[in-house]
Amino acid sequence: MTLNNEQKAILIGMILGDTYLQRTGKKNARLRLEHSVKQKEYLLWKVSKFPQLFQGQPKYIIRQHPISGGIYRYCRHQSNANPELGKWRLRFYRDGKKKIPENLKDYLKDLLSLAVWYMDDGYYYNRDKVSYLYLGRITKKEAEIAAETIQDNFRIPSKILDKKQKGFALYFFPRETKKLHELLKKYIIPSLNYKIRP
Repeated sequence: MTLNNEQKAILIGMILGDTYLQRTGKKNARLRLEHSVKQKEYLLWKVSKFPQLFQGQPKYIIRQHPISGGIYRYCRHQSNANPELGKWRLRFYRDGKKKIPENLKDYLKDLLSLAVWYMDDGYYYNRDKVSYLYLGRITKKEAEIAAETIQDNFRIPSKILDKKQKGFALYFFPRETKKLHELLKKYIIPSLNYKIRP
């Protein structure tokens, strides 16, 4: 199986964001997508971009938080497994854990990749006109690689914040947020327009 340039760009953004590349056997892997029911349109958009990978319909799952008791409704879809995805897993996973690779600049070169990453993990705070890109529980070095890559490849500087239990995040000041949103807005799907400046 081969991926076209658009699929590669979307896949890179997905891997950096919420998508899990699950190992299946020695060489294969599959994509696992999970989004809240409110983001069903976004999940279906991702699935539609990889018709050779996904079959059937997503599953709808209800989960109760063991501590708070809150009810969470979300959608899950898993792709077929194949060696091409296995190769991508080797690039972004080490010892079974997702990592931001040192050569991220070689992968995160397309605005579409950055847009998908932002749709997954970005947040726009309208009151202050600023944006965040949540990186999760990674190392400070990985956060620095992410910041440097976005600065060098897209000319958008950011500040690294330690959000404690939430992990690291990139913070974009108002001027950088405006530039980020201008670059990404043509890729943002309608149901996620709340993540960019109106």
